[in-house]
This record gives sequence, C-alpha cells and structure tokens, in this order.
Amino acid sequence: MGKLTKNQKLAAEKIEAGKVYTLKEASQLVKDITFTKFDASLDIDVRLGVDPRKANQMVRGVVSLPHGTGKQVRVLVLCTPDVEAAAKEAGADYVGLDEYIEKIKGGWTDIDVIITMPSIMGKIGALGRILGPRGLMPNPKSGTVTMDVAKAVKEVKQGKIDFKVDKSGIVHTSIGKISFTADQICDNAKEFIATIIKLKPTTAKGTYIKSIYLSSTMSKGIKIDPKSVDGI
Repeated sequence: MGKLTKNQKLAAEKIEAGKVYTLKEASQLVKDITFTKFDASLDIDVRLGVDPRKANQMVRGVVSLPHGTGKQVRVLVLCTPDVEAAAKEAGADYVGLDEYIEKIKGGWTDIDVIITMPSIMGKIGALGRILGPRGLMPNPKSGTVTMDVAKAVKEVKQGKIDFKVDKSGIVHTSIGKISFTADQICDNAKEFIATIIKLKPTTAKGTYIKSIYLSSTMSKGIKIDPKSVDGI
C-alpha cells in the first residue's frame, strides 16, 4: 500500500473512527476533507431495507434538488416541429427528430438527458440497445416522456434528477458540487432522502433506511445518523 499524501493524512485526522455524524456535521466535514483542484461531485449512498429483486419493493423516483446539481446538463429534445421553438426557449441544447435519431444510430450519445413526447416513442424504441445501457432511454416515470416538453426541460436544467435502487439495495446519486455551501449540501441531501422515504414500499419490512454515506469524488465516505435527518 502506498504512503498517504499530506492531504490524505489531514482528511483522515478529521474523521473520527467509528463515529456517526449528523447530516449537518457531515455536510461541512465533506468540504473540510476534500482537497481536489477541480470542483468535485458530491455523492450520497443510501442503503435500503428492500429486496430489489421483487417488483413490489423496487424504489425509483425523481427529485428536484433545491440548489440544483451544479452540473451543466446537456439536454436533447426529440419532438415534432411545432414544439421545437418552446423546447429551445426552455433551454434545450439540441432539438429535432429524425436527424438526431440517425446520429444516435451512428453512435452519438454526447448528451445527459433525452426528453420526448409520447407520440415519438415509437421511433425511439429502436434506439433501446444504444440508449438503455447508458441510462438515456426516455421514461414516463422519470418525466422524460411528456406532452409538456418545455416544463420537463426547465426542471432538468434546474436540478431534477431520477434515481433507482440497485441490485444491492443501494440508491446512489450525485447531489451537488464541493463548491456548494454546507447549508446547500444539507438542503439537497434532506430533499433527496425525504423523497426516498415517501417512496417506501408498503411491502418493505424492518428498518427501511439502513445507512447513509456522504462523500466527494476523492474523499472517504462519511457515515450519517439517519435519525439526524428530518422525517425519519
């Protein structure tokens, strides 16, 4: 094992072994232990007491973070000509239909979110093999298949994200950047966790929120006391 750098030693000294922190404490601590020269992403991992193999215990949803994600989200809108102007005005980076479908068939996926209309899904179905593995396939449940395309674009640009529990029972997502204030980090985390609590399956037994960890791109995970989060 290599030697720890000066910054890694400083970070290790700030985290007390075995300690569980409040969300407010963790929101400041993650800033204190991050020394990257770039604006690192902030990640949150929530382990749930569910069995994702059972359809009635799948946890999936969307949440609009109060302070956004801090990321520049590239949005492609696949729509009919009559909706193009509204999509562009709402902030979509790319707007069109057939020309972009052909680009995607050719391997172009330089985007973060695709928003479309129900009437267009028939054309997009053939792109499933390309978009599916990259998490880009539009889905009504995540609000990316809608008649109100302009509203969907604005929500995504303002910090709306979708998430789902993985096969290990963990929900993992980014909730901001290390340049955010501790209060902004705390607010975003609270909103995300509150949304997960609302989505608790009625069939889930025992402890629902088993553990919560907050980290930045290059930092150690900070364990958070679920009881310190409002609503738990």
